[in-house]
Amino acid sequence: MTNQTLRVVARINALPDKIEALKAVLLELIEPTRQETGAIKYELLQNQADPTDFTFVEEWESDQALNAHLATPHLQAAVAKLDGLVAAPPDIRLYYLLA
Repeated sequence: MTNQTLRVVARINALPDKIEALKAVLLELIEPTRQETGAIKYELLQNQADPTDFTFVEEWESDQALNAHLATPHLQAAVAKLDGLVAAPPDIRLYYLLA
């Protein structure tokens, strides 16, 4: 699996009365993250059937690029704001493309 990018699917569920507040925090991550070295794709989705359900779909050049992203000030600041906005801890899953 050399030269294979890393895919990330991160689901975050808002408390029902905190949807807009959480959306604002998550939207703040988009532009700075897209400027990071190693970021190939960084998209934020909101479930049409369940507006409390947000999902990031990401693609990174490497594990190192993802690890650097996780340590950035803008991501750390967003994580610090999640308390009181989310129904559960984020569900973050890492994948490699098979086909």
